[in-house]
Amino acid sequence: MKKAVVIGGGITGLSAMYYLQKLNRQENLNLELALIEREPQLGGKIKTVADDEFIMEVGADSIVARHASVMPLIEELGLKERVVYNGTGISYLYANNVLHAIPRDTVFGIPMSKEALFSSTLVSEEGKQEALKDLESTNDSFTRDSSIGEFLEAFLGKELVENQIAPVLSGVYSGNLHELTLASTLPYLVDYKNKYGSIIKGFEANKEFFQGTANKKFISFDEGMQVLIDGLENKLEDVRILKGTGTKSVKKDGERYLVELEDGEAIEADYVILATPHQVAQKLLGIKELDNEFDQFLNSSLISVYMGFDIPDEQLPEDGTGFIVSQESDLHCNACTWTSRKWSHTSKSHKLLVRLFYKSSHPSYGMLKDLSEDELVKVAREDVRKSLGIEEAPMAVEVTGWKDLMPNYHMGHKTAISALELKMESLVPNVKLAGSSYFGVGIGACIQNGADLAKIIANQLGDVENE
Repeated sequence: MKKAVVIGGGITGLSAMYYLQKLNRQENLNLELALIEREPQLGGKIKTVADDEFIMEVGADSIVARHASVMPLIEELGLKERVVYNGTGISYLYANNVLHAIPRDTVFGIPMSKEALFSSTLVSEEGKQEALKDLESTNDSFTRDSSIGEFLEAFLGKELVENQIAPVLSGVYSGNLHELTLASTLPYLVDYKNKYGSIIKGFEANKEFFQGTANKKFISFDEGMQVLIDGLENKLEDVRILKGTGTKSVKKDGERYLVELEDGEAIEADYVILATPHQVAQKLLGIKELDNEFDQFLNSSLISVYMGFDIPDEQLPEDGTGFIVSQESDLHCNACTWTSRKWSHTSKSHKLLVRLFYKSSHPSYGMLKDLSEDELVKVAREDVRKSLGIEEAPMAVEVTGWKDLMPNYHMGHKTAISALELKMESLVPNVKLAGSSYFGVGIGACIQNGADLAKIIANQLGDVENE
């Protein structure tokens, strides 16, 4: 009997194991399955913390609904009735110590029409005129592998990009726009420029699609994102699950692999999926020939601070769901989500719940990373006081740090993955890399990554049997 081991019980590892079990049953693969997770609880960066009033997410708070991998899995898990959708409203940019509404007809701060461009309070008249050059300029050199920052500045101008687009996009993709490719962020932008002659005209022609997804764009669950993790775990009936068990190494042992656990147990496997951060995978394999490629992957850090207040969320600005912070401000945070407004299920009595994000890209992070939890809460309270005028002490607090665990894709990311996989195919065939370090940071991308790997292994087993 062949054996497949998944190391890492986050959303990618769980998805890989779920689809391996499914294919194992459907195609009678006679495959033995095991999932190993260092932490006592599955979920990785997905974990829900709840008290008598608030539901707070340690990591991701939602899933992009339109990703093709998402709803089929939710339906298979029987969770469709537990899905909740985000509330909608204005997003703000905190710049020059004032909240500015980001125009409604924008995508990541990019205007979808001339009207959206001219309605912005973040860009001067000169900056708006510069952005209009997009309507007449042509693309002669940019491709999907080009820097998205350089691409946007070339056609929309520096001021619009710096003041309105960069804060939004950098917040989503955790990186400098000049070091991120179009392929790893918004590849359709170069297609719009080439097809319509203009980024703005491209959005205008596809406005119905973007407006149609504005409502019900994100999904969570009635008791938080943990519902998805628990749903997956409950379905893994044919899988040996080892929680609270660290993995020491993965070594080639003839035609198979020896997975050595920190408790002394050794598991033999024919297939191994490393659904861990890249630095963990690198350490487990311990192969010097792979270090050059592994060392090219970059991570950033993040601190998340939830604060729940015994005041109604009606105290927030009307019709808003949060704000992003420009670099020119007196706040230490990068963004603030008004969670109780965006997700009504997160507060039982409709009290105010906010979440602040502190990223390593912020100049203040060097100071923040060494603060105690109480000191971080003081910083967060001051940021809330300055931006929203809230003086009250919070009734609930949840602080989480993700040190060097937020993948940061850069211009050489795709090349590094290709080179690494090629070497691994030669040195450790049947060991597969998985997860957000490599193939997409969104939950939908992670689910798809897990499903794809399960199919690859099933196909390889089928090929062996047919030989």
